[in-house]
Amino acid sequence: MGWYDRRVRRVRDLPCGDTRIYVEVEIRRVRCRSCGTVKRERLDFLADNPFYTKRFAHYVGRRCRSATIKDLATELHLDWDTVKTLEKQYMRAQLAKAGTPGPKVIGIDEISIRKGHTYRIVVSDLIRRRPIWFGGEDRSEASMAQFYDWLGDKKSRHVRLAVMDMWKPFRNTATARAPQAAILFDKFHIMRHLGEALDTVRKAEYARLSGKDRRYIKGQKYTLLSRRENLSLKGSQALKTLLAANKRLNTAYLLKESFGQLWSYEREGWARRFFENWRTSLKWQRLEPYEKFAEMIERHWDGIAAYCKPENKVSLGFVEGLNNKIRVIQRRAYGLRDEEYLRLKILTCMLPAL
Repeated sequence: MGWYDRRVRRVRDLPCGDTRIYVEVEIRRVRCRSCGTVKRERLDFLADNPFYTKRFAHYVGRRCRSATIKDLATELHLDWDTVKTLEKQYMRAQLAKAGTPGPKVIGIDEISIRKGHTYRIVVSDLIRRRPIWFGGEDRSEASMAQFYDWLGDKKSRHVRLAVMDMWKPFRNTATARAPQAAILFDKFHIMRHLGEALDTVRKAEYARLSGKDRRYIKGQKYTLLSRRENLSLKGSQALKTLLAANKRLNTAYLLKESFGQLWSYEREGWARRFFENWRTSLKWQRLEPYEKFAEMIERHWDGIAAYCKPENKVSLGFVEGLNNKIRVIQRRAYGLRDEEYLRLKILTCMLPAL
């Protein structure tokens, strides 16, 4: 019914070309009849920083999706901290619009945020193809349990499939907090272990040979680890020469390529028969890294066989693609010390712009 005092404030709005636009707004203060204190009226079109409009904050946030804070601060003649604050408001608005997730298929992975084995856990909704949680202090069971506490028991019971690598704490926590969910081990992590076994064989062969026999192996690490169809003409010729020159590497390479057939089976019995035949073919080959790999597959067979069920045929490449995107975010900023800012960047990197 009345106001205590008023003053005019200049707030920055969307620019017009290269011209900065300011809007003069009258801000009033009123005295509360209940508590007797003086309070300032809240204007919905202002950002959390009251010297900028909300649509200007969203403009800054959209630009920060593809530009660095430093470049945008220089372009808009703003302080570095101001741009960062406005971007944080934009990302929080994105998360509020996306709503609280209720995932049915989750992907679990860890990322390194700095040197010294400092890890954080990232959980993604593989159906909606977006990260939904970032946190923890490390990659232990206690840190993984924080996700299920955040999700709640009711929504945890709706999770039917959990995709992860073969890290034991992830599996133990999923079994305890979401016992109805099937465990599926990410095939990209499994094939990475097989690639490491092949590279161990390559190193052993390079150490065993000497002189001119080494020239076929030197510098061919990624030629061996790449899929044949992804090689260039020059790479294909180098691979053909290498496999013809070294029988042991030829055997190891063929075993690595044939193992990928495991993911094509739709029944566990057929997949098991294939694995047993593949494991039998290792006999007399003297490929100790491959024998260790086969033992690892045997120990984790339940999480691998789950891929044979039709309801578990989900896109497993999303988690690896998200990891690449996170590494790009970190490299572009030359590392991020503000963990809350990193959390917001990760959780909003797959959300549509406002």
